[in-house]
Amino acid sequence: MSETPLHQSHPEINKRLKRAEGHLKTIIAMIEQGRSCVDIAQQLHAVEKAICNAKKALIHDHIDHCLEQSAGPMARDARAPINEFKEISKYL
Repeated sequence: MSETPLHQSHPEINKRLKRAEGHLKTIIAMIEQGRSCVDIAQQLHAVEKAICNAKKALIHDHIDHCLEQSAGPMARDARAPINEFKEISKYL
């Protein structure tokens, strides 16, 4: 695999994922302690959202920097497919 440059958002994404990792370890402990399924499910939902948000941030950063850079300067009307792709990627 080729080396890719560190994007400005990567340190923040890394922090989010480490926080989610800590929450996941807490969930494992909750299961081992026999905590209620409702409490566990609530925490799992929070971790799932954190990971999903990290993924979205990574993808949007890639679109904003890598895709834009590859496409280069474009006329406003020629940018429509890129803008549409950015818009639809919000639903990932």
